[in-house]
Amino acid sequence: MQDVITVGKRLIPVEQIALAEPFDPMSNPEFKPEKDFKARVVLLNRDTVLAEVPPHDFAKVHGFRMLPEENIAVNPRVAFRVETFAPSESFTPTKPYATRLKWSDGDGNEHSRLLLTKPEAVIALALRGETEPAPGGKGARQRPRTRGARRGARKPELARS
Repeated sequence: MQDVITVGKRLIPVEQIALAEPFDPMSNPEFKPEKDFKARVVLLNRDTVLAEVPPHDFAKVHGFRMLPEENIAVNPRVAFRVETFAPSESFTPTKPYATRLKWSDGDGNEHSRLLLTKPEAVIALALRGETEPAPGGKGARQRPRTRGARRGARKPELARS
């Protein structure tokens, strides 16, 4: 993963990026950009920078983790917290959100993003870096093991005679 990510003309330290999400130009019809932006890069302080690549490509290039149901790329360097979400009398969104993904900015302010993905899947995919849940709903598969983490792998000091 690079330490500095260039988005348009802006150079952003990777640790300042929380996530990349799809950009919907129809959400603000008065905004008429000259370029065909595909993603919003959300910084820790909730400022945003528009990017010309979709979140999936952004994740692939920069080593971010994808939440496929949301089409959101999350930064593995950010200490996210996960909470269940339930609507309240004062806040009933139109979508069936299940999870609140939370993070803090450099000043200690808390920020969050509501997600449709179930909390357990968010923990598996975004926090632990596991692959997509296996077909059949058996939960998420574990991360591929590194070479030295194989079962039965000898420790170098034990292999010497």
